[in-house]
Amino acid sequence: MLFTLTTTHQPATDLGFLLHKHPGKVQTFEVAAGTAHVFYPQAEEHQCTVGLLLELDPIELVRRGRENTAFSLGRYVNDRPYVASSMLAVALGKVFRTALGGRCEAKPELAATPLPLQAHLPAVPCHGPADLVSRLFEPLGWTVDARPIPMTGWGDSPYVDLRLTGTLRLAEALNHLYVLLPVLDNVKHYWVAEDEVEKLLRAGADWLAGHPERDLVSRRYLRHRRGLVDAALTRLAEAEDTEPEALDNALDPAVITETPAREPLAATRRDTIMALLKEIGAKQVVDLGCGGGALLRGLLADLHFTRILGVDVSAQALANAERGLNLDRMSEHVAARLTLRQSALTYVDAGLRGFDAAVLMEVVEHVDPPRLPALARAVFGTAKPASVLVTTPNVEYNVRFPDLPAGEFRHPDHRFEWTRAEFRDWAQDIAQRYGYHVEFRPVGPEDPEVGPPTQLALFRRTEVAR
Repeated sequence: MLFTLTTTHQPATDLGFLLHKHPGKVQTFEVAAGTAHVFYPQAEEHQCTVGLLLELDPIELVRRGRENTAFSLGRYVNDRPYVASSMLAVALGKVFRTALGGRCEAKPELAATPLPLQAHLPAVPCHGPADLVSRLFEPLGWTVDARPIPMTGWGDSPYVDLRLTGTLRLAEALNHLYVLLPVLDNVKHYWVAEDEVEKLLRAGADWLAGHPERDLVSRRYLRHRRGLVDAALTRLAEAEDTEPEALDNALDPAVITETPAREPLAATRRDTIMALLKEIGAKQVVDLGCGGGALLRGLLADLHFTRILGVDVSAQALANAERGLNLDRMSEHVAARLTLRQSALTYVDAGLRGFDAAVLMEVVEHVDPPRLPALARAVFGTAKPASVLVTTPNVEYNVRFPDLPAGEFRHPDHRFEWTRAEFRDWAQDIAQRYGYHVEFRPVGPEDPEVGPPTQLALFRRTEVAR
């Protein structure tokens, strides 16, 4: 059972850093299903290929009760040693565990960067419609070349020679394969229990909730166990209560024109955040919920900021940001400072680590309140930037907008709008829970009765690690 992964990113041998496997060595690992060998058939500056060869012992599989075919000889003579299946997925999970998690201490920026990749699996079982492989992989950004493997005298077999080509983060690519290989096979070689739901949601955190075949993926991955499938789909639905285009800096227009006869409040927010980022000395900044790229434009224009990551759950928002920033016409020197990435802020994403500051500008109010603890864990508990800047509307100021009907929010997608006291309570609880100090600042003109139109919390991580 063979799997190879090739990149032409230069230097291509950086693949060894990301996989934590040296290109000059052949390494062997014992896994539950057999023995896995990792090697590099090619390791050059312009192109690097890693291979994972999984050797299975059919007799040992029978002894362990992993083969339950209907006829006795079939327990020993079958396709399991030769085709990509859940056994290969398990080997991927063990051998490339750190890479699957998106971690690379030697080159963290590379782990967060989409790379040109080609995955090749010479024999993949495809139990389902002829277009199933494309339906599973193409929505994830892969170009699919799935060629049926003929059987002499019998026509096409249920196996394909599969090549996947795309520009993705390595962790994304490996997680796609980890989930979808067992889905294509529609079989798992081990007992599926409750922990498989967590494995599915963890591996599919960045993509499964919005996948058009998420129901089929969940059913097959969880071996059609109704209770587990229902649990997985319920949690995926919670993650997608908000339409992707509306979540994390929603693209819909606001209900009001916030500050007539003054500088637009959106511009004031951006200017305040830019000034504050410089005040705290942040040079590497991640804009969480970047939307159409309003803040990214200012960060790119200022050479003080050396590394910029824009993150949004909406692919459409990221496409708008790319067009609006004219990335295709930027100089390589400027464009190299910016990365755009699709990710849900309520899921743990190791690729968000290592930044001086994270910004959530008018984001939290787009998240359903029950999902706020998950957002806090992902941002403050896992990403752990040195500083976090959060802005959100001050609902008390709404009475100063003559065109906003009483009791309505400023934006149709807002799940809530906080008073100053509510915002302080939330922020102080987060600071205490995750080891940050927090201070509050106004954004926009401060009304003596109702406060500023926008409220801002600046979190700074304390020296005590949590």
